[in-house]
Amino acid sequence: MVGTFVRLKLRLIAGSLRGDLVRQLGFGFSIFAAVVCALFGFLLFSLTRLGSAELALQIGSSVFTLAVLSWMIVPLLAFGLDETLDPSRLALFPLTTRQLATGMFAASATGAWPIASLVALFGGVVGLARGIGGVLLGLVAVPLVFALCLVASRLVTTALSGALRSRRGRDMLAIAVVFVVLLTQLPNLLINQGLPSDSLAVFRATGDALRWTPPGLAAHAIADGGLVGVLDLLILAGVVVLLGWLWIVALRAALVRPDASNQGGSVRRSRRGGLLPDGKLGAVLAKELKYARREPRGRVAWFSAVAVSGVMLFSLRGSGGWSGFGLAAGPAMIAAIVVGVQTSNTFGIDGRSLWMNAVAFGTERDLRTDFAGRQLANFVISGPLLAVVSVAGAVLAGNALWAVPATLLAWCVLGLSMGTGSVMSVLSPYTYPERMNAFSGAAPGQGGQAFVAGFGAMFGAGLLSLPVVIPTMFVAPWVSGIAVLYGAAVAWGGRRIASRIGFRRMPELLAAVSRPT
Repeated sequence: MVGTFVRLKLRLIAGSLRGDLVRQLGFGFSIFAAVVCALFGFLLFSLTRLGSAELALQIGSSVFTLAVLSWMIVPLLAFGLDETLDPSRLALFPLTTRQLATGMFAASATGAWPIASLVALFGGVVGLARGIGGVLLGLVAVPLVFALCLVASRLVTTALSGALRSRRGRDMLAIAVVFVVLLTQLPNLLINQGLPSDSLAVFRATGDALRWTPPGLAAHAIADGGLVGVLDLLILAGVVVLLGWLWIVALRAALVRPDASNQGGSVRRSRRGGLLPDGKLGAVLAKELKYARREPRGRVAWFSAVAVSGVMLFSLRGSGGWSGFGLAAGPAMIAAIVVGVQTSNTFGIDGRSLWMNAVAFGTERDLRTDFAGRQLANFVISGPLLAVVSVAGAVLAGNALWAVPATLLAWCVLGLSMGTGSVMSVLSPYTYPERMNAFSGAAPGQGGQAFVAGFGAMFGAGLLSLPVVIPTMFVAPWVSGIAVLYGAAVAWGGRRIASRIGFRRMPELLAAVSRPT
């Protein structure tokens, strides 16, 4: 069974690369990156030997624990990209649960990055062992830590597989990715804000606490090299067996649990609020607002914008690079570009259902009204978010009154981005993959279109913003009052140009956003 699943995993990898040069190049780069990470990880981990035995133990405990946590978190973020993580795809195979668990465990260890992780972890044997006993125990401890990584990873993904296939699970996944992005910026924020004087003491205390975790027991076993180390490995092996048993229980439940993602939801009466305009514009606006509530991929832009602007607010303030009105308006403008660039594939979110709109577009005006409703829905949601970011930036900059011109300038950039994004939507459309991951990119073979659309919208918006951003930032903030009108004019002009081009290219546009994935 182990050999069968390993060969199956290798055949899946080879099959996905067949006839696709872009994927082949990406796979080659991934192999190269895995080799580099394995070598450097092994080398850096080995260098802990140069420090004291106590410091090496603290570093080893931290590294082993970080490896286990990474294996638990990263697969959740990739759920929907790696289809082998979903146990429901194996439910119809005539195999027992234990056979499935054994095979899936072997498949998890197959690949460049698992091998790279194992090689890097073996650097702990060189860095922690102080004698032949430590080396011998290390040859057992490292595979146990690696097994702990695999079992913990599979336990988490299997237990949450049903939730990750549901819309609510995808919402939580999108929010979790934003928090992960924020955590990756934590070291940068700490450096910019100034590390505390007792940071080394904090690290030592953390390392001492992690020494009692299962990965920390492995580090202590290698450093001890005696009977106490043997006891540590026995406890670690017991934890691995316990998690393996829990994984089998979760796998058995996942294979018989009904798929909630395919169950129909309750039918509720839908009515448009009294504040929405009548006619086609109101219908498009209502549809887009429902998309924003139900479709996780439609909310990624706003989550990303808030995360990026939040990081920039504290990072730029701490580094001393920006100050004054620039600190108040800069993060909000960048957030506006992040949101606006997402409109560079306006029809991608519709996918195959765009044909229902296409048959209703009798004139260019109908398509222009559709663009107007999409832009208005984007502003209804993004406008208040950009205002909040501007207020936060103004408060941190030391002048709350700067929030008004900063908000107007951010709205201007949003209008510019929506205008250029509308044009790129009809010039370089592409398909959103129908995957569970809210961060899926373009369909296979359309990566070039996605890059052209995003870069074109961003570059165009940046170029068009210079005539108003420079006077507002360096001359007088009151220019922002004119800037917001300028942004609205560009958004209007962008949708007129896009409707004229898109109406003539509607068959090509519909085919581009409806490719099978």
